[in-house]
Amino acid sequence: MTERADIWMPDWTDRPYWLDGVSAPVAEVKPLPSRADVVIVGSGYTGLNAALECARGGRETVVLEAGTPGFGCSTRNGGQISTSIKPSLAALAAKHGAERAKAIRDEGKTALRWIGERIADEKIDCAFSLVGRFHAAHSPEKFREQLTEVETLKREGITAHPVTRAEQHDELGTDMYHGGLVFPDHASLDPGRYHRGLLRRAIEAKVQVHGQCKVTSIARDGDSFVVSSERGSIIADKVIVATNGYTTGLTPWMQRRVIPIGSYIIATEPLPKELMDRLCPTNRVISDTRKVVYYYRPSPDRTRILFGGRVSAGEVAPTVSGPRLYEDMCRIFPELRGYRISHSWMGTVAYTFDELPHVGVHEGIYYAMGYCGSGVSLSSYLGMRLGQQVLGLADGATGFDGLPFPTRPLYTGKPWFLPAAVAWYRWRDRRQYERAKVA
Repeated sequence: MTERADIWMPDWTDRPYWLDGVSAPVAEVKPLPSRADVVIVGSGYTGLNAALECARGGRETVVLEAGTPGFGCSTRNGGQISTSIKPSLAALAAKHGAERAKAIRDEGKTALRWIGERIADEKIDCAFSLVGRFHAAHSPEKFREQLTEVETLKREGITAHPVTRAEQHDELGTDMYHGGLVFPDHASLDPGRYHRGLLRRAIEAKVQVHGQCKVTSIARDGDSFVVSSERGSIIADKVIVATNGYTTGLTPWMQRRVIPIGSYIIATEPLPKELMDRLCPTNRVISDTRKVVYYYRPSPDRTRILFGGRVSAGEVAPTVSGPRLYEDMCRIFPELRGYRISHSWMGTVAYTFDELPHVGVHEGIYYAMGYCGSGVSLSSYLGMRLGQQVLGLADGATGFDGLPFPTRPLYTGKPWFLPAAVAWYRWRDRRQYERAKVA
């Protein structure tokens, strides 16, 4: 397994922590219908939120999933929710103009607010909480940049306040960082319970959800589509592709525009309450300013640390990623050395070449994808908007509509450039941190 057998609990698992105690998803076992108004490929947050809108709008809606419903990153993420949009307002304005830039950035704030309302309206029990985020600076230089950023964020209507290194222990029990920003409006949830709640609501709305039903082709047939799968074919008036990091050659145009990246997480065994209170006194979600970022948080019941990030240039198994994440976690929290790993798993997110999510229609097929690691709120929100667009509702308009969806020459969906890029950024992050230690 690994030379570090001492860090693993005897019954450790590569199943996501979020699926502990969560019932298996209920899905259709009967034959596929011959026709549907809407067929959705993918049963994650995007697909299920789109399905809810379509079904409640009176459309016969079918969701097809290659594996178990929710198998992908919808049950494998860290459960952290932010305002989501990575490019700055200035960078977006330079590229798209001031008005479009504001519309794009505003969608991140809207998605954050909307997901809380969605969960409350649907009465989904998923430990949703406005815990806030501590975004830690891994060097003094980064903290100085954060101090400048606060005023820019304020002008956008995003609340944040700085925490100095001297004040840092009020937020996080470590000396590794050099201060940071607190975003009090950011949130957390339990991804597994959120997904299961959405699935239940979709089925209650008469959505047919078929697991173990891999789609093999989508072909135009006049004004309709023939969606073929391993279990038969369906004629559909509308098709939505909601595959994000699991986009394949089924839709080659989309596959060329998203970059699949593995993200890895471990969960510790249960920790003493006094230790958790010392390490994570505020219960916030945590991220840092590294380019190859760490993200971590207490479990909803505050018994474990869930620690995630990118640990290698290429993709690796959870048996390899687990010890590497463990070492990174113990550098931040030395007191955790000696506590073992109970879960080690990974999921696949989708980045884009412009670091923006995209929603639109290509050759008659609707899509939303490319959430760039901030998909809990954006995938849910854009899935909902996509469903409204399928229904022809004006409310479905988004700040992303009509944006070009870029790719690169020679890119076919396999990120051959990723190992070199990750290695470079990890070296740069380490160099900045080492310089700060010397200073």
